This record gives sequence, structure tokens and C-alpha cells, in this order.
Amino acid sequence: MDDFFEVFAAQAQRNGLEQAVLKFQQRFGAEEIDGYVREFQRRAESVKVGYPPKILAAPGMKPWYPGPLSDDPYWVPYAEFLLQDRWPSDRLEILDGASSKIIAYTNDPSHATFLTKGLVVGHVQSGKTTNYTAVIAKAADVGYRLIIVLSGIHNGLRRQTQERLDEQLLARKDDGWFPLTSADSDFEDQNSKAAAYLHQSGTGVTLCVVKKNHKRLHKLIEWLRPAVQAGSFADLPVLIIDDEADQASVDTATINPQIRQLIDLFEKRTYLGYTATPFANVLIDPRAGDLYPETFILSLPQPDGYFGAEKIFGREAVEGEASGSDLDGHDMVRRVPDNTVNRLRPSGRAASHGFAPFMTVELVEAVRYFWLATAARRCRGDHDHSTMLIHPSMQTAVHEAYRDPLERMRTAMVAALNSSEDEVYAQLRKQWEKETRKVPAAQFGNRFVPFDDLLKHLPNVVAETRIVLDNHRSRDRLKYSRDEPVVAIAVGGNTLSRGLTLEGLVVSFFVRSARTYDTLLQMGRWFGFRQGYEDLPRIWMTKQLEEHFRHLATVEHEIRLDIRRYEEQDIPPSEVGVRIRTHPVLNVTAKMGRAKTAYASYGGRRVQTRYFRETDPDWLGQNLQAAQDLISEALRDGAALDDHGNGEVLLRDVDVRHVLRFLQNYQVHKESPDLDPRLISAYIEKENRRSPQSLLEWTVAVMGGQTSGARQIVEFDERVVVGTISRSKLKDSGGDKADIKSLMSKEHRVIDMNLPSAEARRKTEEGLVALRNDHPDFQDRGLLLVYPIAKDSPPDPANEDTRRPLDAAEHVIAAAFVFPGNSKDKVINKYVQVDISNEAIDPAEYADVASALDDDEADA
Repeated sequence: MDDFFEVFAAQAQRNGLEQAVLKFQQRFGAEEIDGYVREFQRRAESVKVGYPPKILAAPGMKPWYPGPLSDDPYWVPYAEFLLQDRWPSDRLEILDGASSKIIAYTNDPSHATFLTKGLVVGHVQSGKTTNYTAVIAKAADVGYRLIIVLSGIHNGLRRQTQERLDEQLLARKDDGWFPLTSADSDFEDQNSKAAAYLHQSGTGVTLCVVKKNHKRLHKLIEWLRPAVQAGSFADLPVLIIDDEADQASVDTATINPQIRQLIDLFEKRTYLGYTATPFANVLIDPRAGDLYPETFILSLPQPDGYFGAEKIFGREAVEGEASGSDLDGHDMVRRVPDNTVNRLRPSGRAASHGFAPFMTVELVEAVRYFWLATAARRCRGDHDHSTMLIHPSMQTAVHEAYRDPLERMRTAMVAALNSSEDEVYAQLRKQWEKETRKVPAAQFGNRFVPFDDLLKHLPNVVAETRIVLDNHRSRDRLKYSRDEPVVAIAVGGNTLSRGLTLEGLVVSFFVRSARTYDTLLQMGRWFGFRQGYEDLPRIWMTKQLEEHFRHLATVEHEIRLDIRRYEEQDIPPSEVGVRIRTHPVLNVTAKMGRAKTAYASYGGRRVQTRYFRETDPDWLGQNLQAAQDLISEALRDGAALDDHGNGEVLLRDVDVRHVLRFLQNYQVHKESPDLDPRLISAYIEKENRRSPQSLLEWTVAVMGGQTSGARQIVEFDERVVVGTISRSKLKDSGGDKADIKSLMSKEHRVIDMNLPSAEARRKTEEGLVALRNDHPDFQDRGLLLVYPIAKDSPPDPANEDTRRPLDAAEHVIAAAFVFPGNSKDKVINKYVQVDISNEAIDPAEYADVASALDDDEADA
């Protein structure tokens, strides 16, 4: 293409393709113009976006934006700022691509009228603000004239957002922005100068950062409405960024209608929701004219160096994955015993009056470790902000009660260090050496810091520490400055639990309870980037909270897999239903929208025992009896016995009646929804009824050990006597919930197909599924595996740091099911998803579980 095309492309990008064609057709022939148009569209469709390769986009949506130009007045200064802020070029390239893709799937602002509704799904504390800052810069370059950022419900987050945009955008181009708000002032009634600026021709862009508060939004709407109705702003391209789009924006009495009113004021508007917890957003009714992302859904890639829930807490293996140590997470979580929680926070609102927290052993350890870790960062040359979060409750009186005990501890530590108390030194040394063994610095490529080295910095770190209470009543709020590093212990609740970034967060002490996925995940301020001190973060919390976060890491992973799968199948947003795995205790979100029970399939899957009640002899005994009855009855009914001679005994041609009876008698732990006997039975019976029939015949495999040299012997029938096998439990489990994590080996999936184990291990999970589905003798046959686990199974010596011996009242009978088929064959499972059918839903079935966040309580 010639130089004229570059001029044409610049015109098309800034003024729209139609305007460029009109301008150039006066000088060039139709054939030449057509060539320019085709080349511009080709470049737009090949815009670089990195991962993910596709986007969930509405039918007919074509990318129109090919990426920034070298002289763009808003994006280029922002990119230069990031490079000056030590951003690696490859990281900037990813940001450039992702933000370009978002702009490419909004509507071209030169069009006469349009409505874009998109959703950008990020990760908690992962750079969503950076992404939408890039989107704002590029939107300004292509012709959006009014940009409104709806920034959470708290003043702290709105102020932080405003300060970032001021520094990173407005300060880079003084003559291009007209701000309607400032760091110290939310939206107020504007004068005629502001209206004239919006209406004047030129290239300036008006920016407004507004809290999602009824009074503020009302003022903004009422200021804009007269000008819009008079036609002054009718053709103004508007971009609305909804930060924390799942909070207050969805299914609320005032904020949601106000956001919709704001969108409807204009004829040329783009609404982009940003969130890391899209549970409420993907459950909005797509047909209700609400904020459902009908134009596109984009899942941002997890940035390199990001610490999310999965890295800290681990997660469960999902469908098609094998369990393994790579899913365990790092050893960064420390337990707060349940019997100390009431000493750290009141048991309820009534108990908060006069509550005085106790400096428990765990809280003292957490504070001391914070000082040690901050001193270690100083040894590494890192003199940036360092923060500890204590999140005990949402009640401000509780926060205030922590000030004096923490100040007394700080004063005592300063005195102990100044007087070189040997006992305190010995305690600190022991704690530091213990923690650095658990998470070695070399694992992250960091330098190990000996205790004697960090000791040089420790007195100053403790002396500099500020105790900050951050809530909507406090005046001494947590503020960071580029000029002066902050060392702070922040005590707070809601104001520290959404959107707000805690700079240099090293230690979190977290005993606050929550009832919903989104609330709990957003409280995880410890997620984010920890460059240079990846080995140092620690979290203190209860066992239950740790289990909840592990479950949420699994849920988050599954949601992103669903989005990726829909992208690959080119399914538009209006036709998808992103499944969300439910939990027996936690609610998915306070805003269930048009939720319905989802369907999941057992086709092509394997499901297996993981949890059991270790100390309940009746529960364990019933499962042994269920397995003995299964084996004996199947043999009496003519099942063929196939003894492999190594403790593995197969019963072939077992009638489905015996498997269903086993499912009636076998007990499954309440936190194993995939192994729910009712769901599995319903699936089997459905397969029995369909044409052609399936799962009428089964193979039952007893996966024991050889009797000679076995720790114990289990007799299922006089013809089936095997030795027990060993499966130890994870070190922090036991009692009512012993966790063996992984039961099956991958090759067990085809134990009935006489495939050599080594060959089976070389195949992928998908390959093993295909092997069964393609074999005429096994494509309709189920496989049930029974594992007799010794009640005192010891851990493997290589895993003694993470596991301990079983201490079960009886031998454990674990079970696994392997199904042929594919995922199109479904039964109701424990997931919810947005209902995209045309059937009405009974509102009472999915009532809200929390009140709307529409009041002005957050305005203080």
C-alpha cells in the first residue's frame, strides 16, 4: 500500500470509515477507494490481541480498529509513561493488544447511533484499572468525547481512580482533557463553561470519575439531561466505564436504573463493565434491556507474575485434568484456630459494643512476621511501600478497638530491639528461619536474606510503622505517596475490600466472614503483583476460609474455561450461559438475576472419592457393606471373574441393577457434589432409556493389593479377597473431612480394556476417552472401581511435609466411576447459569440474599 493509504487509514481511524471514503472519493477512483477500504478492514480484523485468541461477540460485530497510530495524542503519552515506570516492553505489548481488541469491538464512534454493552473479566488486583486506562486513551484517540468512569461505592476507591487517571492521562496532555471531577471532589453541578466545552468542536475529551451513589448519579444525569433533550449532546460519542461492575450495578433499586438512564440519554454510547467477579453480571437476563453484556465478553489473560487465588490456595482438578502437586498452591497460609476467632472479632453486632480484641499468638506472629518481611525487602534494596492488612469485621467500632493493642505491641517491640533483648531476638530468629524454609526464596529467583542481615533494618521498620484505621468514619485514611514510602498496619473492613489497592501488601490477617463468592473474592486484597518479594507474602485465616478460597479458585478457573470454550465455538454472548459451580455453604452472589440450575454431563468423565468421614465407624462400615453386597450379588448373578493376580480383580458383564443398588447404599461426603449418588443414578437411568441404550452392562474393578505382604486384608466375597492399598491424607485434614486428594491413576480409566499401563500413561485424558468411545465393546459400558484403603495408610516418604497417616475408624472403601460418551448427555448438577430460554422463572425460587447497595451510606 502507498503513502496515501496511511493518510486514509488515519482519517478512517479518527473520523470513521464513512467520512474517510467521502473525503477521498473526490480525489481517487472508486476502484482505488475500494482497495483502501478492503485493506483497512483486513488490518482491523488482524488486530493483535494476544490471549485469548477470540472474543465472545454479537453476530455481525466486526472489528473496525486496527490499533493505535504512532502519533495518537492520548495513547502514545500513556504508553511512554508506562515505559518510564519500568514496564517491560512485552507487558506493554499485551496491554496494547488487549485494549485494542476492546476498542475494535465497540462501535465506531463516527456512526450515527449505536449501543455497545461489553464485559471485561479480569483478576482481583491484576491491573484492570491499567487496562481501562488504556481503553480510555484509545477511545479518546478515535473520537469519544465524554468519558464517565463509575468507580465503586466508596470514596477511597473513587479518589484512587481519579488520582491514577490524573497522573497517567491528564498530566500527559494538559490541553486535551477537561475534568469534571478531581481527587478531592466527586461530581457536583457544573457551570455553562463545562457544557460549552462538551459541545464545542475540537479534539478535547471530558472526563468524569463518579462514585456509584444515588445522589452523585442523580446530579450527573440531571445536569446532562437538558442539554441532551435540547439536542446539544445528541451526537456526542460517550464511553461509560463501570468499575467493579458486579457491585451495586446489578439488580438494585436505584443505582441500576440510574446507570440505565445514563446510558439511554445518548444515541452514541458504549458501556463497558469491568470486574474480577462476574457472577452477578453473567446471571442478568439477556432479554430484559438491562446491563447484560450483549455485545461482547472478554476474559483478560492472567498477567505474568500475578498471584491469584490458585497460586496461594491451590484448586481442585476440573473436568479432564489429573490431580497433582501443581494444583496445591504455595505454603503461604497460616491457620487461625476456630476457638480464637471470638477473641479477634465479636460474634455479632450486639457483641460489638465494648469489644476488646485479644492479641492472640497467631496475631502476634503475623505482626512480627510483617516486620521481618519488610526488613528483608529493605535488605534486597526494596524501599517501597509495605502494608499489613487486618480485616476482622465490617464494624467500625471493632476497627477502633485494635488501635491501642497494636500501638502497645509496636512500642514494646521498639523498646526490645533498642535494648537488644536476647529472648525477643531468639523468637524472631526462630520464626524467620521457619518461614524461609517453608517458602524458599530461590523458588522465585529471589535472594535469601539471613536473619542477621535483616536485623540491621528491623528497628527502623518497626519505628516507622503506622497503625491506620480505614473505614468510612475514620479521618486518618490509608494514603500512599510516590515521594515517601509507607509502612502501615491497616485495620479495616468494607473500604479495604473492593477495588482499592493496598500497596506492597505483605501480610493479611483475615477472620471476616462472608456469604457470597464475589464478596469473599473481592476481600482478597493479597492477590496481585509482588515483584521481588514473591516468597514473602503470608495470610492468616481459619481453616474454613482457606477451604472457601480454594473452592473459589476452582470456580474462577471453570468460568474462564467456559468463556474460552464459547469463544472457540463462536457462540455470541446472548446465547451463552456461563456455569458457576455452587457450594454447600456459600451463595454465588447476592444478585442471582435470571439464574437457573444448570446441566452437567457425566459423559466421557471420571468421578472419584476424595473426602470421607474418617472417625465415623458406621459411615465407613456402611460403605464396606455396600461394596461387599455389590461383589457378592454380581457374582451370584453370573458376572465373569477376571483376576489379574496382583490384587486387581475385575467382574465383567455386571448388570446395571447391581450398580444402582450400590449407589443407593454407598455414602458420599457432602462436599463431593460430582459424586452425588442421586445425580449419577439419574444419569445412568437416562442412558438406559435412550435409544440406542447405554450403560446396561458394567465392569466392576476391585483395585486392591496383593494379599502376600499386605498391611491388611479385605474380603468382599470368598472369591474376592485382596490386600489394602495406601492413600494418606493431607496434613491439615481429618476427622469429619479427611482429604486424600487423588484416588485414581490415569491408567485406571482403561483398566478393563487390557491396555498396558505404560501405554495408557503416555496417552492424554482425551485420548483415553476416545479409546473407550471408539471401541465397540466398551463405548456403551460403564466402569466402577472400588478401592480398599488401609485405615492407617502411611504417607510416602517424599510427601511427609504435606501428608500424614490416615487414622480411620475402619478401612475406607473409595469408589470411582468412568463413563463413556460425551458431554452432550446431561443431568442436572450443582451449577447455576443464566437462563437464556424463553420460559418464565418463579422469582421466589431465586430470591435475593442481600440488600441492595443503593443508599448514601458510602458517601461519608
